[in-house]
Amino acid sequence: MTDNFPGNPTDLFHEWFQRAEEKEHSYPGAMSLATISADGKPSVRIVLMRGYNEKGLHFYTNYDSNKGRGLLAHPYAEANFYWKSTERQIRVSGRTEKTTPEESDMYFNNRPRPSRIGAWASQQSRPMKSYAELEESLRAYDQKFDGQENPPRPDHWGGFRIIPERVEFWAEEPYRLHKRFVYTKNADGTWSIGWLYP
Repeated sequence: MTDNFPGNPTDLFHEWFQRAEEKEHSYPGAMSLATISADGKPSVRIVLMRGYNEKGLHFYTNYDSNKGRGLLAHPYAEANFYWKSTERQIRVSGRTEKTTPEESDMYFNNRPRPSRIGAWASQQSRPMKSYAELEESLRAYDQKFDGQENPPRPDHWGGFRIIPERVEFWAEEPYRLHKRFVYTKNADGTWSIGWLYP
C-alpha cells in the first residue's frame, strides 16, 4: 500500500467492500453503528448497510426506535466495518439525514412480505410482555393486509443516510504496526488525506 490514494474515499470504500463481499461468508454489510441517544448517551448496535454511493451510506429502521429517535434528536453517527477475512476495517463518520420517501419505498418494496408485515407489527425497542404479544401483532397485520402481496411502507419506517465527513481506513500488519489513513472533508467539498500512527 503506497501513498497513491484515490482523490475521494468512495472509490476506495468500493474496492475494499467488493473484496469483503468476495471473502466474507455472511453479512459483509454488517456495521457497528454508534449514535447519541435522545437523552445524550452513547449507543451502539450492529445494523446492515443497505447501499452506498457518493452521497453516503444508508440503512433502514423504525423511526420511533431508540436509534431513530436518537438520530432525529442528534443527527450525527459513526459506522465501523470490520472484516476478519480481509484483515481490514473502515470507519465512516458524519452527519445524518433521512433518505427520501422514494428511496425508502424502493428498498421496502424489495423486502419479502413477512418483513413488510414485521415493519408494521413491531414497535421496535419498546418493552413487550412476551414474544406472544409480537406474534399476535403479526397475525393482526397479516389479516389487515390479507390479499395484498405487497403491503405499503408504514410512515414510521424508512432510511437514514450517513453523509461522510471523516473516513478512516485500517489494514492489519504484523506486530500491531497497522496501516491507518484518514480522509477528512474540507469546507469546499474536497478531501484531505493523511496517515495515522497505529
